[in-house]
Amino acid sequence: MRGLNGAGKDRTLLTGAKPEVPRRSLRPLLGLKPYVLKHPGMLVLAGVALLIAALAMLTLPLAVRRVIDFGFSGSDAAFINRYFSMLMLIGLVLAVASAARFYFVNWIGERVVADLRADVFRHLSQLGPDFYETTHSGEVASRLTADTTQIKAAAGTAISQALRSAIMLVGALAMMIVTSPGLSFLVLIAIPVIVLPLIAYGRLVRRRSRRAQDTLAEASALAVENLTAVRTMQAFTNERFVSDRFAKAVERAFDAARSGLQARAGLTAMTIFLVFASIVGVLWYGADAVVRGEITGGRLSQFVLYAVFAAAALAQLSEVWGEVSQAAGAAERIAELLAVKPQIRTPDRPVPLPEPARGEISFRHVSFRYPSRDESALTDVSFDVASGETVAIVGPSGAGKSTVFNLLLRFYDPEAGEIRVDGVPIGQADLVQLRKRMALVPQEVALFADTVAENIRYGSPHASREEVERAARLAQAHEFITALPQGYDTQLGERGVSLSGGQRQRIDIARAILRNAPILLLDEATSALDAESEVAVQKALEEVMRGRTTLVIAHRLATIQKADRILVFDGGRIIEEGSHAGLIRQGGLYARLADLQFAGEAAQ
Repeated sequence: MRGLNGAGKDRTLLTGAKPEVPRRSLRPLLGLKPYVLKHPGMLVLAGVALLIAALAMLTLPLAVRRVIDFGFSGSDAAFINRYFSMLMLIGLVLAVASAARFYFVNWIGERVVADLRADVFRHLSQLGPDFYETTHSGEVASRLTADTTQIKAAAGTAISQALRSAIMLVGALAMMIVTSPGLSFLVLIAIPVIVLPLIAYGRLVRRRSRRAQDTLAEASALAVENLTAVRTMQAFTNERFVSDRFAKAVERAFDAARSGLQARAGLTAMTIFLVFASIVGVLWYGADAVVRGEITGGRLSQFVLYAVFAAAALAQLSEVWGEVSQAAGAAERIAELLAVKPQIRTPDRPVPLPEPARGEISFRHVSFRYPSRDESALTDVSFDVASGETVAIVGPSGAGKSTVFNLLLRFYDPEAGEIRVDGVPIGQADLVQLRKRMALVPQEVALFADTVAENIRYGSPHASREEVERAARLAQAHEFITALPQGYDTQLGERGVSLSGGQRQRIDIARAILRNAPILLLDEATSALDAESEVAVQKALEEVMRGRTTLVIAHRLATIQKADRILVFDGGRIIEEGSHAGLIRQGGLYARLADLQFAGEAAQ
């Protein structure tokens, strides 16, 4: 990741803005250097195979010349047989070397992209919620897949072809000069005429390629957003509307890609015509020289073959230049992604958290405002939670309840004040070790397209099957899991869509139980359960909460009546604090909320 990281200095393309000054060099590809140099052995093998293949090709015109000048003129059958046998051997060497080059070079390309994708995902996993609040998930997916695939073409085939073509071009030009300086002079005059348009068109191709990648990423983002919310889309009968929007986005991507293809096609046509015209001109002059007796037919044939090799190499370079330009655009975008620094990270010298963990929590005059909002989420909030204590947090929507969890997990840092866990300011602690002390059951359940067992094991990746099943039993999930077609090995659809809301929530609770952390964070942990399941899970949670520090966010006040303390939030402040009975006697906001809920439940 060090190679590409830092090559970009902004994230404009990830947030929808346009860069101020488009860069037009191939410099972003230099960021791949550390990835390529990690495999020196394969590089050497690829280079040797590349050189042997090029040299084998460059020997062919010499053999052809000798056959024409000496074999045919002397009618020496043995001479001809020896040379054609040698040509067969050269062909074998060329075939083996070309196959080896193909394998080694493409191995390097695949390896580089695999390492790059792993580094990009590792980097993405460390970016906080602030990044994903302003970045489309489809845009990120496009960077991780489409752009890295484009780079694979450059790191593998394109660069190999460019090197091969460069060797062939230099070697063919050198042999052309040795063969006939006069004819070579004519060819050298034509080279600038071919190369200058190549450079100009290469810049145009790169700009249009970048635009095509941008528009494709926009279309991907639209598709991902709507397909992840397919139920909402279908519930509102927006299939036609969304499909039309995606079709328009795809059409814009097609127009951008077509523009790039037109540029590359124009470059190819111009290059081929100029090369062809140059070859015809050289042949014309050479044929006249043969007639005058200035050179032999074999020497002319040798020169023509080298000229063809040089022209083919130049044409190949024109094609490769377009591919490398596209890859440079992709590398630039990935560099921009890698240049985004996580706002929340472990300090250089973290303060160790005490062992064994106590589970103590302290908020001291904490104030916080989300980056994307104007109003404060928390204002001067202070409270302490002792080891093993259960504290409930209640209040109307937008009161700041979930923000407490976000700050405690250090998804964000407070603007003012301090938060401590086990006496250590969390901003000074190792981020991984801090979060390992907490188990979260969020309101929005996050399940993955994997087996039930692996979804539970997400809480502790190295847990045994017995530990997984024990956690499921405690979460009252074992019974419905075993009723699934393959039990714990049943594959869940994306986001666990094949399960009911209550089943998904119980798997999430099992995951938190398996984590076995000293601090338990329950954010509406029973909100999706029916009454019968809620009672069962509540009993399981009470067992799990015993001996652990627990923070509970709840709208259903009936589920928190046994909490040691209840903090009542409103407008980002703590306005009441006490036990359930004590708060009812105070007759404040909590009492009013309780009256509304219990009266409504009684009416039902």
